[in-house]
Amino acid sequence: MAKENPAKNKAKKGDYTADDIYILEGLEPVRKRPGMYIGSTGVDGLHHLVWEIFDNSRDEAMGGFANEIEVAILPGDKVRVADNGRGIPVGIHKQTGVSALETVMTTLHAGGKFGGESYKISGGLHGVGASVVNALSSWLKVEVHQDGGKHIQEYKIGEPQAKVKKVGPSEYRGTVVIFEPDHKIFSETKFDYQTILNHLRQQAYLVKKLRIRVMDLRDYEGKIDDAKILYFDSLKLPAESFTFYFEGGLMSLVRHLNHGEKTIHDKVFYVEKEAEGIVVESSVQYVEEIDIKEISFANNIKTPDGGMHLTGFRTALTRTINDYARKGGISLRRSLFGVLGGKPKRCPNNSFQSFAGAQGQKSRQSRQRKHIEKRSFGRFDFAGQAGRLPDQRRQRGGDFYR
Repeated sequence: MAKENPAKNKAKKGDYTADDIYILEGLEPVRKRPGMYIGSTGVDGLHHLVWEIFDNSRDEAMGGFANEIEVAILPGDKVRVADNGRGIPVGIHKQTGVSALETVMTTLHAGGKFGGESYKISGGLHGVGASVVNALSSWLKVEVHQDGGKHIQEYKIGEPQAKVKKVGPSEYRGTVVIFEPDHKIFSETKFDYQTILNHLRQQAYLVKKLRIRVMDLRDYEGKIDDAKILYFDSLKLPAESFTFYFEGGLMSLVRHLNHGEKTIHDKVFYVEKEAEGIVVESSVQYVEEIDIKEISFANNIKTPDGGMHLTGFRTALTRTINDYARKGGISLRRSLFGVLGGKPKRCPNNSFQSFAGAQGQKSRQSRQRKHIEKRSFGRFDFAGQAGRLPDQRRQRGGDFYR
């Protein structure tokens, strides 16, 4: 009897054929490689789930369709995010044949942020965020208050448990998402209240006149009946809660971060302008410090590596100060070093807190996450706006957080 060649068998085991090509369907790729979508399965990735659901609500506010968002941490480390926006559409989607709500929650790259006029400005993982959170949650529930009715759908590990159902009338408008992270995916499922507070406070500064409330109900032992309400705040539950609301936007952020600093001028410079479909905001205040402190954002997403929006801001600011210096007979060297935070002997030690934000329609994303690439937003003409500030009032009474 002939024996099989061991070397030949070994070669067969190492063959690369068509049978070795796998197709991951639905939300399976997310559970297989969650780090590709949320960065990690540790604490940072866990909180990224909250940011993704919150970003959808915040995008409604940025478009002018919502003005209040509530984020609540519930017993069992569930999270509830509610807004008073337009609500996710619940009608049948012509391409998938199921509800648009189910399509958004169960299909990667499905959403209203790829074209059309529904969202001109948005952040987050376009068409991916909600479905990724659904895939990485052991349980998730969506409530949509729309056109006088309340619609719900529940999911387990991304799979719908029933069709979208209208469960009754509703006097509200908006979307509520409640989710429980999957313990099989995450090494830690305990949310950090302070981390959530810090992130949402920053978001409140970036979207002026948006009210953001954060509640920690994990220690509440009573029954929570949310069947007929949109926000938990209306229940007046005895729980830790913070509300953020800033009429000044970036100006309020500059004042907050410069609190306790010796400022060179009381009024905070602020300018906002839209050009070629891009809205740019900037706020500056000089303080008695040597180091320059700059924070930049693109579509409300922090860009720690800067980008052309920050480069354009620096260039315009330097040019504006230098032009003013030339007209006033001031030393150019002194003016330049004053702007850049240099320290020549004849120039006071000063620097500035500057915040530049750009909001555009097409934001490219690095590694499918929120670190925006260094890219061109165009060099916005800050110089043309210098001296024509739309509003330099301090608005002391308009900003608060409690």
